[in-house]
Amino acid sequence: MPQPEMVNWATRGPRPAVVLLSGGLDSTTVLAIAHGQGYTPYALSFDYGQRHRHELRAAADVAQALGAARHVVAQINLREFGGSALTADIAVPKGRSAGDMAHGVPITYVPARNTVFLSLALAWAETLGAADIFIGVNALDYSGYPDCRPEYIAAFEALAHLATKAGVEGRTRLKIHAPLMQMNKAQIVQEGQRLGVDYALTSSCYDPGDDGRPCGGCDSCLLRARGFAQAGVADPLLQRFGIATQ
Repeated sequence: MPQPEMVNWATRGPRPAVVLLSGGLDSTTVLAIAHGQGYTPYALSFDYGQRHRHELRAAADVAQALGAARHVVAQINLREFGGSALTADIAVPKGRSAGDMAHGVPITYVPARNTVFLSLALAWAETLGAADIFIGVNALDYSGYPDCRPEYIAAFEALAHLATKAGVEGRTRLKIHAPLMQMNKAQIVQEGQRLGVDYALTSSCYDPGDDGRPCGGCDSCLLRARGFAQAGVADPLLQRFGIATQ
């Protein structure tokens, strides 16, 4: 029996791609990158019981501003399991040094979160006929999460080929794009600027105020601040809230 022909999306016009979008600096930059590379982006966010729910409003604003073909907010409840400062009544660590962030897995790690998110992205990609998923993981300026490493992305990509009808039939071979993997936060900021990203729309904080005002002390705020400082530009989100920067 002849094998099904592998789809060549390069000859089929605009290519659909699922882009995981949290509304933060990294995923917003990735959405801009996917769009800039000629993909038709379908943005996927998650209402997973997170304490910092302002990110969902930011994700909606970003998806609209960057021209996502569709923006879906999937409903799951990781708060049922807890185990993280982002999904349970556990204090978010503040004021950690760069050395602290470089060692160990912090309490803000949500168990298996990227595996859950990528699995649902994979399901949507298959229904769209998409061969590409974009995710904003980073192995340089990050807080030690095990599901942000290159070997994890490679392993999930191999799993996706084995676990889908499209992969088994040879119609598509899924590619997981992690374009920020080897970029530091300053380089990410610079890439976003090149692509015209409005970072005032984003939300990175693990413990923001009700109006989205960043706390300034969590790991994510500190990494973001360092990135903008090293890039030599002011963070437009802080300017939006009238927060002075050094």
